[in-house]
Amino acid sequence: MARILKVALLQETDRGSRDANLDAVEAGLRQAAAGGAELVLLQELHNGPYFCQHESVDEFDRAEAIPGPSTERIGALAESLELVVVASLFERRAAGLYHNTAVVFDRSRAIAGTYRKMHIPDDPAFYEKFYFTPGDLGFRPIDTSIGRLGVLVCWDQWYPEAARLMALAGAELLLYPTAIGWDPADAADEKERQRDAWITVQRGHAVANGLPLLACNRTGFEPAPDGGRGLQFWGSSFVVGPQGEFLARAGSERRELLFAEIDLARSERVRRIWPFLRDRRIDAYGDLLKRYRD
Repeated sequence: MARILKVALLQETDRGSRDANLDAVEAGLRQAAAGGAELVLLQELHNGPYFCQHESVDEFDRAEAIPGPSTERIGALAESLELVVVASLFERRAAGLYHNTAVVFDRSRAIAGTYRKMHIPDDPAFYEKFYFTPGDLGFRPIDTSIGRLGVLVCWDQWYPEAARLMALAGAELLLYPTAIGWDPADAADEKERQRDAWITVQRGHAVANGLPLLACNRTGFEPAPDGGRGLQFWGSSFVVGPQGEFLARAGSERRELLFAEIDLARSERVRRIWPFLRDRRIDAYGDLLKRYRD
């Protein structure tokens, strides 16, 4: 029997200030609730610009405690609109200790659970290691009224181990708040290869684990604070089912509230015909704990 869950992904641009961005989040949540969504996924670091394009100690002023002002506002909306919401914040855990943290609300202003980003990139225009301490909460799904959510964040989406560990812990959905874009200097064909790889690897996680997957990305051009070339975030948020089939896709260049319907019962049916978990050779995978096999 089908078990249908209506979801929404809020693909947004930076509006110029925390308050303006939270106003946009509020408007999106209200529109999602009016459209019948039960679960809303927000993009990575939705409160401001993607500040990791450069390294500056002043950017730490953007961080806030969890719980804090943003969780209070979003939680109040989750409660009043009866939504499950996955938010993404720059967490100040202590002086000099910061995380890139996803926060889940379950139709309540109380926090249902958090996930701290585990894989932290350090690449041109993505200088996240300067800002974020790697997560220490592990790959643990978060239980909600609509199911067990395997929440991961952006760079995590390239690692099959992260998705697999969430699946092995009983996740029913994989969710990725994301901030990824192009260097404007890249050639058009290189840009397409990058975006196609991003979509393909995540569809592979859905297939390999027999789970629906949601990825919500930023969109729009954001200039580099240090005078660099900036980043053109490619949007393209999407939802796929447990065989990697597209259920909904957003465009690349504009703000969009993307709706999709997911049949949560389909994972059981797919896993019966593709029993990847059954056939795993866990006795032979010990070398996965090594950095490299010489």
